[in-house]
Amino acid sequence: MATVDYPHISRGPDDVPVLTGTGTKVVEIVLAHVAQGADVDEILRHYPYLTLGQIHSVLVYYCDHQQEVDEDIARRLHKVDEIHSRLGNSQMLRRLKTRKPPP
Repeated sequence: MATVDYPHISRGPDDVPVLTGTGTKVVEIVLAHVAQGADVDEILRHYPYLTLGQIHSVLVYYCDHQQEVDEDIARRLHKVDEIHSRLGNSQMLRRLKTRKPPP
């Protein structure tokens, strides 16, 4: 089987796929696209330091590695749930929930 090269994607710390030279994780762009329904132009607006080629490379990578990326997303969501369970209804959690996201 031939090895596929993704020119804008490398492995970062903990073997996590990232956009080379940016520190932006592939999973971040995938979540913007899949979970939030962002199209390529909208992703470019939210990540102005990325190129069109980088974004398309992420989407192709996701198509080829969907199960791996989806499992990573599920692990991350599970971690968030664990943290929320440990925090309970703490004052810090209430403040975080009422905090407005950055533009």
